[in-house]
Amino acid sequence: MIQTQIKTFSELTSEELYSILQLRSEVFVVEQDCVYQDIDGKDDKALHVLGIKNQKIIAYSRVFKPGDYFEYASIGRVVIAKNQRAFKYGYDLMKTSVEAVETYFKEKTIKISAQAHLKSFYNNCGFIEFGEEYLEDDIPHIAMIKK
Repeated sequence: MIQTQIKTFSELTSEELYSILQLRSEVFVVEQDCVYQDIDGKDDKALHVLGIKNQKIIAYSRVFKPGDYFEYASIGRVVIAKNQRAFKYGYDLMKTSVEAVETYFKEKTIKISAQAHLKSFYNNCGFIEFGEEYLEDDIPHIAMIKK
């Protein structure tokens, strides 16, 4: 089990921010061999969901209110450290992320841009795909929604 915390950008310590950016870079840039601009100027608008195990951030997502990323509330940058994926912490992270949308923004409808190979994981979290697959940073993605 992981401990989860929800923080605004200004509540993050410099150590937490460094750990988050390191984890995102480790997975989205290095592991997925994808050169893209991870630091996109939107972190200051997001709520940050931290998954902590043994005092280390091993899971993360960011959550947006409607209009800050998509027309609906959204969850993005969902990431689990590679050596922690076998423990299925993604489900704990997504549960907390969905609860954050409901609690902080009083919203039920959530839109995500999911990597296509993770479609069944997000289906298990209550999201349904819509539209065609598309490339985002040369990785196949699919729009998904939870109502």
